[in-house]
Amino acid sequence: MLGYHDQTLKVASAFAMFPRAMSGFIRVLRLAAIVSLAVVCGGCGSMVPSPRPPPDEPSPASAADAMVDAAPGEFTIEASMNDTWNTVGQVLVRTDGVTYESRAQMLGIYGLRYRGERFLIRTQAVVMRSPTDGMATRVLALGLDGTPKHSAAAIELLEVLKERVPLEIGKYTLPVDLKDKPKRRKPKGGR
Repeated sequence: MLGYHDQTLKVASAFAMFPRAMSGFIRVLRLAAIVSLAVVCGGCGSMVPSPRPPPDEPSPASAADAMVDAAPGEFTIEASMNDTWNTVGQVLVRTDGVTYESRAQMLGIYGLRYRGERFLIRTQAVVMRSPTDGMATRVLALGLDGTPKHSAAAIELLEVLKERVPLEIGKYTLPVDLKDKPKRRKPKGGR
């Protein structure tokens, strides 16, 4: 039976024999570290509430009216994070020039390439100030290192999302007209 030290040397020599496999493994580890850093750094500001209109103003009638001004490179929409994340994905795959690379719903991110740049689009639930506030989600662009992305390509894509996401969410949040269905008649014979 091999000892612990002998097993370690055996594994290390196996990786030395396959440098290509090891470099791919290192790339995967590096990407995982970058995504983890993006999540950790992106969550640092999650406890800061987004600006809201004063309570004496009337509440917005639709998602398109519910946009809250934010810093360049981000916007906030009054909709649930799940609805926003799904809708952002639908808009991204239908937008010319966007190459969809990856997604992680639990992290609220999409990895993509646009105008020759790689970056992340993140959806993040906004903490409510009071129980009467509706749900809100912040959409922002992050670099692969997890820092906010303010490049021209990122801002341009966020403007497209800012315009199209509320319209898409509005399509499936409209009330559904359920007409009374005729009652089924029981067949003769007691069944």
